[in-house]
Amino acid sequence: MFDLLNYTFFQNALACTLLIGVSCGLIGTYIVAKRMVFISGGITHASFGGLGLAYFLGLAPLLGATVFALAAAFGISYLSDKKQFKEDSLIGIFWSAGMALGVLFIYLTPGYAPNLLSYLFGNILTVTTGQVTLSTLLCAAIVLFFCKFHRPLFYIAFDKEYCRSHFIPIASVEWGITALVALCIVLCMKLAGIILVISYLTIPQAVAGMFYKNFTRQLWLSTLVSCLGSLIGLFLSVPLNTPSGVTIVLVFLVIFIVCYICKRH
Repeated sequence: MFDLLNYTFFQNALACTLLIGVSCGLIGTYIVAKRMVFISGGITHASFGGLGLAYFLGLAPLLGATVFALAAAFGISYLSDKKQFKEDSLIGIFWSAGMALGVLFIYLTPGYAPNLLSYLFGNILTVTTGQVTLSTLLCAAIVLFFCKFHRPLFYIAFDKEYCRSHFIPIASVEWGITALVALCIVLCMKLAGIILVISYLTIPQAVAGMFYKNFTRQLWLSTLVSCLGSLIGLFLSVPLNTPSGVTIVLVFLVIFIVCYICKRH
């Protein structure tokens, strides 16, 4: 099994798995603390419309997914902040619209779209060197963002009134983290797919929440669980001949159950 490390495709998969593990560990902790899990699901499914449109136009699918994910993220945040619509209604609108548009554009495109299946369930073994580079840049941006705005993110997640009274730039930080959430979701599609990506942003964080209530410690532990579970799942998927994304999520579930049982006793 370790002979696979000699192959470029597996080296790319391994590097991307670790990079996405770090990114999702940090981003997911904020998402869970801010109770944005449902919003993340809306962004994820809305991006499917971008995949379909890009395929219809003959463009890179990830490019279309990125545009739609950012549009959905900023659209939900802006309209809900303006109190024009309820947040859950906006999520449902973007969620259903994205899926409907994706299916429509795929239907209108002549021929069969075999590559889009990997974006539904993930296939980390198909990542390219360019995607590893993008994952590296995103991971670096997320780490730097959390290092610089760690305390404002904590206050925004738990106490916005404190932020306003201490003149913390709420809008700038929120727009920044919203963009990073959308980009993280798009890159995570190659690992877990649209169907499973939400579990990648919640299960490691739920495990961390069992042991720590401190936000900083949750960041560290969720990142560790995310990376460790991703590595175990990736290596297990080879001898089991199972999809890597599905295997990783199942490993997360096993870790969650074991930790829950241990905490109960």
